[in-house]
Amino acid sequence: MGLEDVGGLAIHVILSKLDPTDTAAMACVSKRFRVSASDESIWSKFCFEDLDLSSPEDPLGNPTSSFKEAYQIWREAFGMYPWSLVRRVKRCWGRLKSWLTVNFPEAVATLRKGASEDEIKELEDCLKVKLPLPTRLLYRFCDGQELKNTNYTGSMVGSPLGLIGGYSFYDHKVNVFLLPLSQVILETKDIIHQLGFNSRSKYIVVAISSTFFDKMFFLNCTNGQLYVGTQNLTDVGEMIPCVPNALIRSVHESGGSQQQDAMLLWLEEHGRRLENGIIKLREEGKIRSISLFPEELPLCSTAITNGVKVRASSVFVPELSDLQHESEKFWFSYSIRMSLLPEGCIINGMSFSSCQLGWRHWIIRANNVVVSDVNGEAVIGMFPLLRPGEEEFVYESCAPLGSSPGSIEGAFTFVPGRLADPKGSLFGVEVARFPIQLPDYIF
Repeated sequence: MGLEDVGGLAIHVILSKLDPTDTAAMACVSKRFRVSASDESIWSKFCFEDLDLSSPEDPLGNPTSSFKEAYQIWREAFGMYPWSLVRRVKRCWGRLKSWLTVNFPEAVATLRKGASEDEIKELEDCLKVKLPLPTRLLYRFCDGQELKNTNYTGSMVGSPLGLIGGYSFYDHKVNVFLLPLSQVILETKDIIHQLGFNSRSKYIVVAISSTFFDKMFFLNCTNGQLYVGTQNLTDVGEMIPCVPNALIRSVHESGGSQQQDAMLLWLEEHGRRLENGIIKLREEGKIRSISLFPEELPLCSTAITNGVKVRASSVFVPELSDLQHESEKFWFSYSIRMSLLPEGCIINGMSFSSCQLGWRHWIIRANNVVVSDVNGEAVIGMFPLLRPGEEEFVYESCAPLGSSPGSIEGAFTFVPGRLADPKGSLFGVEVARFPIQLPDYIF
């Protein structure tokens, strides 16, 4: 029996097992196969599996007449790139945008449409660099963020809508966004000149804090590594790599399927942390932003004592770190979140509707050696009063370490009722040990 004698259902089953290239080849065999190979159900499957498309549209989001046409347009638009890399970058942006759409829609509006090949070439010619293939594709799908020059009132200065997010402690506030190509050119020319890098430098500025304190990320276009500036950036150009070097490979090879630079790995890891709830949104007043303080084990500790719940975690602060300093080489910020459970404060079987903090005790270690043992009144000058059902009381502080890894643990001293009107004896509340350490990925 020849192929022409095979039934229509069998042909459909055969085609559904093939990849798009082989399906297109089958269409050249005969008119009958051409008709079967044009079936929309087959091409909708390819569009969904390769590009996560649930409706036929081109790379700019415009509708097309069929899934087959959509697939052809996508292949033509990105024909100069390895298709496996195109699929990977598409998934990376798709996951980020899906999370933002559900959880942080106000930030979605800041994402720009993808850049054209001409716009990428303009940047490369202007800055005399050659972008790694994964980074080129990242910009083809999304040309960074466009933040309006709006000063937000209250504690936050600048825009809180940065895709990468940030942290705050005392008066230090950081929120990082991805630069569009036009700003990459301007910022790179300005900052690289200020830093005194020579004209052959292959670093470009790809992300920066929108807030007053500078936090800048540089992509090395030669080796594909992403770096973040330290406190010594402006003096000696000191930077720290953001991604393990061993993971970066084939950043300029157009063949094969193993290309990955630090930008792609960095954004993929950021998306994973958002999806898994490791980092979440933080709301201060009516202002929301992505907080980089971890919310899940093992990076976030949780302890409940007498009805008082305390969660704690830390984040590395590269822009304050000084790799030349022996005792204060690495700076970390830590976040403490405390709340009272619905049943209230329980002391010796008695329930109280409130309790208030009076004292703190911190033990800070570096490489399991105690480097600080501190007792003090209040936390950042405040004596939080906890009641059931109220939002967590949150405060952030910072600590330098001469080496990593390290940890913090301690206790708070509370009184049931109020300090001015105690309803019982003082009691201790545990702050379970949490890590302070250099992460594999720096954001």
